[in-house]
Amino acid sequence: MNKNPIEIIMKAEETNNLEKEEIVILLQSDEHNDELFKTADRIRKKNVGDEVHLRGLIEFSNICKQNCLYCGLRRDNENIQRYRLEPETIIEFAQKAVSYGFKTVVLQSGEDSYFSVDRMTHIIKEIKALGIAITLSIGEKTKEEYKAYKEAGADRYLVRIETSDRELYEKMDPGMDFENRLKCLEYLKEFGYEVGTGCLIGLPGQSLESLANDILFFKKINADMIGIGPFIPNHDTPLKDADGGSFELALKVMAITRLVLPDINIPATTAMETINPNGRVIALQSGANVVMPNVTEGEFRKMYALYPGKICVGDSPVKCKSCITDKIEDIGRTISQDQGFRKKKSCNCSGGCCKNS
Repeated sequence: MNKNPIEIIMKAEETNNLEKEEIVILLQSDEHNDELFKTADRIRKKNVGDEVHLRGLIEFSNICKQNCLYCGLRRDNENIQRYRLEPETIIEFAQKAVSYGFKTVVLQSGEDSYFSVDRMTHIIKEIKALGIAITLSIGEKTKEEYKAYKEAGADRYLVRIETSDRELYEKMDPGMDFENRLKCLEYLKEFGYEVGTGCLIGLPGQSLESLANDILFFKKINADMIGIGPFIPNHDTPLKDADGGSFELALKVMAITRLVLPDINIPATTAMETINPNGRVIALQSGANVVMPNVTEGEFRKMYALYPGKICVGDSPVKCKSCITDKIEDIGRTISQDQGFRKKKSCNCSGGCCKNS
């Protein structure tokens, strides 16, 4: 393929469609990154506007039955201080998040079996009664569990694929089943959730071709929200000596995702700011439109140790919201006052990704 990056970027802006080889060319070349980021920002502005959706993140348990090689919460990590919040504490944090002005809360945890269907549906119903949207990020569940959460009031669910490369996935996530991961995403679509997924950038053995496939995977399943962040090695995991991912490459994957899925929600992730002091603002200027300030209180913020150097662990929820609000307003953007559901637009694709729009 002889296309140059500028031609590919122009095609993407016009059609919101790219071939794998074209994505690889954009990932390989850094010569036209500024144009890529500016184009992603234009597409963001055209399709989702200048509002930034703030979603309050409650990290309610760092106990996990899984053993993913890259994650600080992995089961075999004996150096982490474990915790779980009781249901009423989670509900209290959500109530406070509403008082701070959040229209969505994100309930995130490791895969902690303590939180049975009954416990989770109780939490969801109590928080839903507050009049806000609820996103769950609590891992792989059964079809029946996903159905129960949706009926209780959950609106969105995030299951990051981490990598769409089956071989790499099974290497990074021992004991887990790639096909089951895909099936989880199918169940969520079936029950009418807004479906979130995403990938880690810079996993050992990951190629640019693999990252291109990740982007095409997001397009294929027509995901509603995509979280993309650099892999940051944790010293308490088997990948402690890995190089980790770069901010620039993570930003490029995020921007290209905006090119091919113009109307989705894309967060400026905390991991980006962990390795670049201005990371979230740069991401917001390169295609992102969501930020998830942490509204967990106290020492638990430090104990949810996915990776080292995580930002804002010593701050209060009020300070976090105030800080990011100032940054957003400084770049001429506004804070959304709605719950931030995806407003699907028709696309020019020929692959049927919009069949459910």
